[in-house]
Amino acid sequence: MSYLERFVNATVRALFRLVYVMDIDELQTLPSHGPGIILTNHTSNLEGPAYYVFMQPRPTTALGKIELWGNVATRFFMRLWGIIPVSRGKADTRAMRRCVRALDRGHFLGMAPEGTRSASESLQRAHPGVALLATMRRVPVYPIVHWGFRGAGACMRRLRRSRVVFRAGRPFYVKATAGSVSRPNPSELRAITDEMMYQIAHLLPEQMRGHYGDLSRATTDHLEFIDRPAIER
Repeated sequence: MSYLERFVNATVRALFRLVYVMDIDELQTLPSHGPGIILTNHTSNLEGPAYYVFMQPRPTTALGKIELWGNVATRFFMRLWGIIPVSRGKADTRAMRRCVRALDRGHFLGMAPEGTRSASESLQRAHPGVALLATMRRVPVYPIVHWGFRGAGACMRRLRRSRVVFRAGRPFYVKATAGSVSRPNPSELRAITDEMMYQIAHLLPEQMRGHYGDLSRATTDHLEFIDRPAIER
């Protein structure tokens, strides 16, 4: 890590703590090194930088919409942090190859399967790219959720800091059915994606579960849980 990145990361962490009360204890339960997929919800433009700077010194990257490279300020951070550009709305095979290489190098890879920010902060139906990647590479998947970034304005007007919460669930591997060799068919990818998303929904407050609000529909046929027990809510 360069001196510039160390300085930038320290500055960004300080700014977050100036504006928010950062409840990051469970984020720090992640292993000290990867590979692994960080599976998360998507509510604001701030969660990505927060994950990155508070996961350091763990080697970390993530997917970022390609439009962020069109702005001078955001392009600086994307390049400094080695974020992987992705074109939304189509199958971006180049981005997928870069994700595979990052995992092969032992990085944590942040992915928000909803693909776009949720205006209501509740979960939207996820895209299957994360399920495909998790079946291509047998790496742990770490479901982690957050909430609270949008409360800053109201709290600052009252001269208070709002609280941002990170919660970590039970990590797992993804497995295809016995009939699938390396690439599941579309219906199986859909099933795997939904099973992964229900692991996120379980961690969120009820009002934020959205499309995955009915936890009685959750299955785990394609998930192989790792030793850490689930955290009861």
